[in-house]
Amino acid sequence: MSRPKPSVPDALPVRDALGRSDVLQHLQRRLREAAELLSVARDVLPGELGAQVSSGTLDETGWTLLARSSAAAAKLRQCLPRIEEALARRGRQVNAIKVRVQSAYRP
Repeated sequence: MSRPKPSVPDALPVRDALGRSDVLQHLQRRLREAAELLSVARDVLPGELGAQVSSGTLDETGWTLLARSSAAAAKLRQCLPRIEEALARRGRQVNAIKVRVQSAYRP
């Protein structure tokens, strides 16, 4: 006896779905680029400051760095020239780098 045909078609693997969508491919490229920029930035940050920073939005207007605290944001702003120089040395250029304090998530 044959098995009944499922009423829901086989699911498309996520990787295939991502590969078929121009919008999702563009988003993936932006996320990869932001991760690469963050890696460069962390390489030139002093001490443990790199662990206090994450990447925010990367778009045509610029790149946003998120700091875990206002103190980390202040120090990060002081380091912006060093970050911009490191990015330029690696041929990476962004229009502007903004620093924001990352708000805490409270459910």
